[in-house]
Amino acid sequence: MSVHLSDSLLAVLSRATRAVAFTGAGISAESGVPTFRGADGLWNKLKPEELASMDAFMKNPALVWEWYVHRKTIMAAIVPNEGHRALVRMERHFAEFAVVTQNIDNLHRRAGSTRVMELHGNIERNYCMQCGKACPDVAVVTDRGIPTCPACGGRIRPDVVWFGEMLPDDEWEAAVRATERAEIFFSIGTSGVVYPAASLPLMARQAGAYVVEINPDPTPLTPRADEFLRGPAGMLLPAICEELEQCRQKRGR
Repeated sequence: MSVHLSDSLLAVLSRATRAVAFTGAGISAESGVPTFRGADGLWNKLKPEELASMDAFMKNPALVWEWYVHRKTIMAAIVPNEGHRALVRMERHFAEFAVVTQNIDNLHRRAGSTRVMELHGNIERNYCMQCGKACPDVAVVTDRGIPTCPACGGRIRPDVVWFGEMLPDDEWEAAVRATERAEIFFSIGTSGVVYPAASLPLMARQAGAYVVEINPDPTPLTPRADEFLRGPAGMLLPAICEELEQCRQKRGR
């Protein structure tokens, strides 16, 4: 399948020095990461709020941890795809390049992206609810199924944003700063309905960025984007990256 990029997009790619790639579940699904309500057997019988909320954790921490160990195991075996790798290549051609992601799977960092804002956390990290100490997975395995902090004995939880929780201030503020400075903003594989994250493409456009949406299907963002490229990120991002590299070579950069 050939990819046609407009003259407007090629012109922006040629001159832009600051870019943001905003990613959602779609890019990870291409690697085989199951969606939140994916086919996970018995877990389909439970509502997300029964597994990914503070109330759920306080009521039944063993069940919540069982589910997260299950998810961690699945994601550990999954590898970045061509879309993730294309963003790593793209990073080399901009003075400022940031990946802002709603995904918790750590695939962007594993692919090699160096500046990643994780709005919803990272499933490979954990921390103590009492003292805040970071605890790697190797330190959270216990016979009782409810890991506790080796420093203070407090409960350890996954470092992800649960239902009803605010986004981490530092990650969100960094994402907003990068968005407001971007000359080109890619919205990739996100439904555009989960706020406040969904406000970022609109924020970018208001600040003057050229907004490109990459998605298999239209979303609420589509009519407001400068350009809509329909298809999988794993195909479209490498094509964009190749055009970007050709543009920069022509300019001797």
